[in-house]
Formats: sequence, C-alpha cells, structure tokens
Amino acid sequence: MTAVKNLSFTIEKGNVYGILGPNGSGKSTTLGIVLNVVNKTHGDFFWFDGHTSTHDALKKVGAIIERPNFYPYMTATQNLKLVCMIKEVSEEKIEEKLEIVGLLDRKDSKFRTYSLGMKQRLAIASALLNDPEILILDEPTNGLDPQGIHQIREIIKQIAAQGTTILLASHLLDEVEKVCSHVIILRKGEKLYSGRVDGMRASHGFFELKSDNPDHLKAYLERSASFGEVKLENGLVTAILKEEMDAAELNRSLVSQGIVLSHLVKRKESLEEQFLALTENQANPKTP
Repeated sequence: MTAVKNLSFTIEKGNVYGILGPNGSGKSTTLGIVLNVVNKTHGDFFWFDGHTSTHDALKKVGAIIERPNFYPYMTATQNLKLVCMIKEVSEEKIEEKLEIVGLLDRKDSKFRTYSLGMKQRLAIASALLNDPEILILDEPTNGLDPQGIHQIREIIKQIAAQGTTILLASHLLDEVEKVCSHVIILRKGEKLYSGRVDGMRASHGFFELKSDNPDHLKAYLERSASFGEVKLENGLVTAILKEEMDAAELNRSLVSQGIVLSHLVKRKESLEEQFLALTENQANPKTP
C-alpha cells in the first residue's frame, strides 16, 4: 500500500500552509517523513537552503504530531523545564511561551488538572521553546470543543503574525479556510490542488438556467468558450463559468440565438463545494 505518491510542494517563509484531506489521505505520513519519524521509500525533501541536514534543521523546528505527553503530577512550568533540558534550550522563555498560549495564570497547576484544550495549548508552548522558524502541527484541534478550537486557531494566527512559518495537517476545510494562507489538498496520498486558499475561492461561479428547449440551451453553452462543464438534470441546466460574465450579458446572447429563459440564477461555489467536487471527481473519475 502506498501512503504518499508523487507529492511535491514548496513551503515559503512566513506563510501558513494547510495539508488538507480526509482521514487516510497521507497527511500525517507526510509530516512524519519530513520530521524523520517515518521512513520514506522513495523521493527527497530539503530544509531551508537545501544544504541543511535534517538533524540540524529540526533544531529550528517545533512540532506536535501526537497527543500531548506530559507528566500528570508535574506543573506546567515543571513539565516545560524538563522539555528545555531535553531540547538543550534555556528556561528563560517558559513564561513568555505560556503567555502566548494563555496559560501563564495556570503555570503552577498540575497537568492532570488541565482540560483537553489546555493540554493542547501547553503542547504548543512546548513546541515554541526553541523559537522555531517552522511550527508543524498535526490535527491541532482534534477532539476539542468549539471554545477550545477557537482558542487554538487564534493562537496559530498570533504565532504566524510574528513571522513563524506554520505547516498544519487537518481534515477540516473550515480550519484551513480560517487559518491558512496556502493549502495542499491530498486524497489517497496524491496532490489534487496546491496554491493559495483565496486561489481556490477564485471561481467565476456558475449559472442555473431553464428554458423551453433545454437541449438546445445546453448545446449552445457547450460550444461557448466561456463555459466549462455544462450539465442538464431534470430540466435544469448548470453551466460552470471559465471567465467572468454577468447574467444580463448571458441573457442577451441567448436571446440573440432565439433561446428564451424561464429561470436564470448566477451562483458562486463555496470553498466547501469546490473541495467536495475536487475530491469526489478523483474518487469517481469519469471514463472516456
């Protein structure tokens, strides 16, 4: 079984990248490979200038790829001091990092008294102790309640605003849309899309149309270079735009062809609709 296949992308400094895909799509495997906890069978990856070894590069990386693993009977501060000792970094940043994740007032509380969201925030503080240039997070809001999700997302945005490059894996489109500047969409280990999140939103939309002669209408639209896919279902014609066009312009061109519409609505695809269409098309490829 192949977990990741022919995946290629570049991460540029100062951006927030989301690796998005359903469970089992290869997100965690990809992060595991670049963090040297999963052995790759083929291919290469490069850190920073391309000449930095993975061992040296990881000194400038913070990562959370598993559930937070701290000592339950130790306080937040004590746990982070232990992390500093393991990472061989100074303890002087502990309170600064606890403040970033909103836990400074609970620094002397034992880890076992923390909620799931607080545990996850402490893990982020731990990952920040070496002032990483890149922060890697695997499903950072998994299992949290709405308040916990909101807090983690706000912390991620705050860290990114300070110039830290962030790479996070998520199966939640909403998360990527709200937090990330760029997205790589995976399905079954293969890349379906890579680019800016707002680039996915840059759809020109689509028209929903009805006419007395829907077959004639569909045939005309299919001949037009302005449209991509044109579908006819139960008398409703759906035409995907490849370029910007307003309803009045379309109506005039149809009237000139003797096509009179009884229904004309222009819609914009939501990011969710585009994502579902993208993954569905790959799941059910059309046969020629």
